Amino acid sequence: MGWKSRALAFVDMHANPAAMTMPDIRILSRVLPFAAYMLFLAIEGGIGMLLPDFDPRILYPVKVGAVALLLWFYRAQYVELFVRPDIRWVGLISPAVGALVFVLWINLDGDWLDMGGGTGFSPIDDAGGIRWELALPRLFGAALVVPVMEELFWRSFLLRWIDRHDFLAMEPARLTLRAILIASVLFGLEHTLWFAGIIAGLAYAWLYRASGTLWAPIMAHAVTNLMLGVWVLQTGSWNFW
Repeated sequence: MGWKSRALAFVDMHANPAAMTMPDIRILSRVLPFAAYMLFLAIEGGIGMLLPDFDPRILYPVKVGAVALLLWFYRAQYVELFVRPDIRWVGLISPAVGALVFVLWINLDGDWLDMGGGTGFSPIDDAGGIRWELALPRLFGAALVVPVMEELFWRSFLLRWIDRHDFLAMEPARLTLRAILIASVLFGLEHTLWFAGIIAGLAYAWLYRASGTLWAPIMAHAVTNLMLGVWVLQTGSWNFW
């Protein structure tokens, strides 16, 4: 292309904004909420070194609120959530799978299965009592916001994108074993209990593929997180949070 042609193309691109390369809103709407969540995790982990007197636990409601706002802002992009799911999946099978994942999760916690080595999220005050203004946002955020955010990223986007970059055209029933394994391993490595995370990823991916609806893994994920949160509050096993 000569310089005149390049100049004309440059002028046309700026005269016609539609001709400019823009981020794919379908991808952006699924990646940004997840990226915001991960950014807050990094901030929570590093802020103690910069501000020793700052309590990073108070950032959790801010984190969940920011993610919820992004999900609401991009809600029109989540076309798979507009379809009414089969009650057999969301009402029976998914809760059962979510409960099974919870049982496995709290039992797959050996030293070599835990990459964290930290104390987790403890909402305890100096007197040993639970600070419910910290515990309740953690419980409801994990059960209501996180499952939607993570399933939109891991199953709706990444799992299908591995098989086909035009991921919305990829039917869940046609997902390959290769995509399921890659996405599930990555999902597991996102968690400190990496092996339990891989098992959970495989279970949620199976639900998505078998049911054909994203509501199935969302429901299972929500049940897992809710049961885990209630169990943590009852037992004081804060390392699981």
